[in-house]
Amino acid sequence: MPDARYVVGIDLGTTNCVLAWVDTRAVIPGEETPRVEALRVPQLVKPGVVEARAQLPSFVYLPAPNEFPPDSLDLPWGRAVHVLGELARARGAEVPARVVASAKSWLCSVGLDPTQAILPWNAPDDVPRLSPVDAEAAYLEHLRAAWDAVMPEPLDRQEVYLAVPASFDAAARDLTVRAAERAGLDAARLIEEPQAAFYAWLADTGGAWRQMVRVGDVVLVCDVGGGTTDLTLVAVGDEGGSLVLERRAVGDHILLGGDNMDLSLAHAVRARLAQDGTTLDEWQLRGLVHACRDAKEKLLAASGPAQAPVVVLGRSRKVVGGSVRTQVTRDEVHTALVDGFFPEVARDDRPRIARRVGLQEIGLPYASDPAVTRHVAAFVGRHHDIAPDGPNAVLFNGGVMRADRFRTRMADVLGAWRGDGAVTMLAGTDPDLAVARGAATYGLARRGRGVRIRGGTARAYYVGVETAAPAVPGMAPPVKALCVAPFGMEEGSEVELPGAEFGLVVGEPAEFRFFGSSVRRDDGPGAVVEAWSEGELEELPRLETTLTGSGEQGGTVPVRLEAQVTEVGTLALWCVARDGGQRWKLEFNVRAR
Repeated sequence: MPDARYVVGIDLGTTNCVLAWVDTRAVIPGEETPRVEALRVPQLVKPGVVEARAQLPSFVYLPAPNEFPPDSLDLPWGRAVHVLGELARARGAEVPARVVASAKSWLCSVGLDPTQAILPWNAPDDVPRLSPVDAEAAYLEHLRAAWDAVMPEPLDRQEVYLAVPASFDAAARDLTVRAAERAGLDAARLIEEPQAAFYAWLADTGGAWRQMVRVGDVVLVCDVGGGTTDLTLVAVGDEGGSLVLERRAVGDHILLGGDNMDLSLAHAVRARLAQDGTTLDEWQLRGLVHACRDAKEKLLAASGPAQAPVVVLGRSRKVVGGSVRTQVTRDEVHTALVDGFFPEVARDDRPRIARRVGLQEIGLPYASDPAVTRHVAAFVGRHHDIAPDGPNAVLFNGGVMRADRFRTRMADVLGAWRGDGAVTMLAGTDPDLAVARGAATYGLARRGRGVRIRGGTARAYYVGVETAAPAVPGMAPPVKALCVAPFGMEEGSEVELPGAEFGLVVGEPAEFRFFGSSVRRDDGPGAVVEAWSEGELEELPRLETTLTGSGEQGGTVPVRLEAQVTEVGTLALWCVARDGGQRWKLEFNVRAR
């Protein structure tokens, strides 16, 4: 909505959601762009108690019948459909089986359908469930209602940008758009979270960023949030004597963040309690994880206390009828988390891959190595051509990186890789609000009010094409990867693949295979990859479908291919019949069922 009065950025975070906005009609003397503000979101903090806060915790609590008194869940705009925010987080620490947490991470689940009601995961049968998409939609519905209650124009008429991890594949991006549509935000567009954080930093410097970086610099954006570690490289170049910024690389989707730290801290506290004679069962451990999350956030804050209380409801024989109460100290948090998640590693270190057990629980594909520094080493090494000596500047983002000791350790490791220790920490942004503020700033830049970071799609995308070859017993026909969308393809653009036609199977079930790559940045539309090494191409969830057409059952239709990156940032692949009379859209951003 180019004529909308407000440009709105939303950080739909794993742990917290934030909405920031800018009034494009507001002009403040001496400022290049209007000021970006964060919306204080009314939410239940206790039954019957509503407070407005800058962050909406990303938790949904599903209460038992008659658990709360009548009218105790009322919000300024009406009774809450779901218990969200601070009350949900607090109540979830006491009754963890009824709380939906980390719904955002489940958008990338493999082997599960994120549109189905699967959360809370492994909850008892009497607990209602939500789909990850519905949970994300619930957060957006709450933000929309909060906005509409205080702002002069409704949110669905504004220019809205949703921040997603740069590592989100096309499927997870599409699911995020679906959640926005369910919340009534049909025109919302996407921006990558590390880029949004960078836009916030650009805005906060007031134009002085041009004196802080120089041509040839490569900035690592290290975003460690509640559920993911998101890595991006931004290069500084020159064009006609002016500095230009370009996002050159993004990392893989790494499920590693604050959730892992909460679990690590919970196990440390559990072990300490066991030494004192108090044994916690698995149900209590889930509550302890939620309690440790709250303690960690308090202790890692810049002005946090020296220790924080942890309370877990009693169920063990050792604590009949009571609660387990203990304290977690700041030193205990640092000991458990700094060396465990940010160890000093060499530049050629790589994440450790544990031997997999033959039978595994179905769930999220968490990273097997908790060392953020090793994942960064792998990312920097994979993109050696962009920064041969490693990045010389780093911008930290995410709630985890609020801790000084985490930032210092990561910067020291990066400096050691370079040999000269010359890694500049770019400072000045509030990691809790930066993504939302940066998303709004990006919206302004799209209107020509501010510098743009060049980027486009974060990956090159490919479709699998079965090779015409004689049948061989026990061997499937080889598959080539055809590039349909190159790295950096801009939103709102489309491309028709040159050259060959392909046979599209219609009238019977068929399987379509898709791939993505963050390292093959030079492949153009129509490029064919016949063989690839491990890590070069990542296979996306396959699509099984039956396409209807005018051809006979089991027949093939000659088609040419067109790819489109939509304005909202998702990807569509079209198969166009030779005569142009029929078109089929392959939703390769729809996950396998």
